[in-house]
Order: sequence, then structure tokens, then C-alpha cells
Amino acid sequence: MSEMWTTAVAGAAAGLGVAMPLGAMGVLLIQEGMRDRRNAIAAAAAVAVVDLAYAAVATALGPLVASALSGVEAWVRLVSAAVLMVIALRGLWASRSAGAEAGSADDPVAPPGRDAGGPARTFARFAALTLVNPTTALYFAALTTAQGAALRGGAAGTVFVAGVFAASLVWQQLLVAASGFTGARIGARARAWTFRIGFGLVAVYAVKVALPLP
Repeated sequence: MSEMWTTAVAGAAAGLGVAMPLGAMGVLLIQEGMRDRRNAIAAAAAVAVVDLAYAAVATALGPLVASALSGVEAWVRLVSAAVLMVIALRGLWASRSAGAEAGSADDPVAPPGRDAGGPARTFARFAALTLVNPTTALYFAALTTAQGAALRGGAAGTVFVAGVFAASLVWQQLLVAASGFTGARIGARARAWTFRIGFGLVAVYAVKVALPLP
């Protein structure tokens, strides 16, 4: 049971690592919350569902890759850790910009128009915007390949993915709830700190999966 709790916490931390950096998608959620709360809830759910899908695919394939490379597990972990660290450092560098609007794990695209439609259309639009970002897929692929054996059991993989989904969904819904207080825009300083915290989690993960060194 304690191992499952550890796996769940690891999944939640991974979900926060990919969700917390606040760029275009986060700003879009806040703007959507100011316009229509129902649509914003659907949009937040869409982002979390895409995070879940990427995590599920990576969790299914990661242990297979690790098994195929049996005998060089330490080097697989080191390469995966290097990929995660590059993602983290790139995000942290982006946070130095006063007006950081992009470069987060969930938002490589520019904001769409203001015509949102109903909740179903909003869900589809936000899901499509999140799906086009390859960094999210790369993030989960590196993380789950490095963890390999730990996620090899079906139950462990399911718990990990559930943790990712829960953390991502809670964070996105918090942005929607906060939209009524923060307005349609969020200050550059606050956005930079969400970058630092989110990508800081990714950097911690990178160090964790790299140790012990080969």
C-alpha cells in the first residue's frame, strides 16, 4: 500500500510539473473563466484529459522500452534525466523574461478567437490546442521510461496516471476558480513564479531519476 501511495504522489508531482507553468493555455483558461464559468470548467477538464492521455501512452510504452534496453538501465535513466533537465532549464530560462507567454509544458500556441461556443466545443478546442504540443509527450516519455520497472505492473501504472490526471485537473480548475479574482490577465511576476515552481519540480524529477549514477 505504501508503494502505491508513493506512486500516486509521484504521479501527482509529475502532473503538477507539466500543468503549473502558466503560459498561453493558463491565460486562456483564466480568460474563459471571466467569460463563462461552464465553458471554463470544460476547458480545464480538456487540458487535464490530454495530460492523462499522454501519461497513459507513455506509461504503457515506457516499461517496454526499459525492458528492451535491459542491462543498460542506468544509462537509460541518465538519458531520460538529461531530457527532463533540458525541459526544466529551458522553462526556467523562459521564466526570466518579464513577459513570458510561452514555453510551458502545455502551451505552444497563440490564443484563439473569443467565440468559444458551448462547453462541448470549448472542450474540443482546448483539447486540440493541448494535443499539438510535443513537449508534453516528450516529458512523460522520458519520465516513465526512466521509472521503467516501477511502473511495470498494471496497478502501479494506473495509479501513476490517476495521480497525473488528478493533479492536472485540480490545478486547471483552480485557475478557473481564480479567474474571478485575478481578472482576464495575470501579472508577469506571478506567471514567472508559476514557471519557476513547475519547472523546478521537473528539475527535481530529473535529479531523482538520474541517481544513482551509472
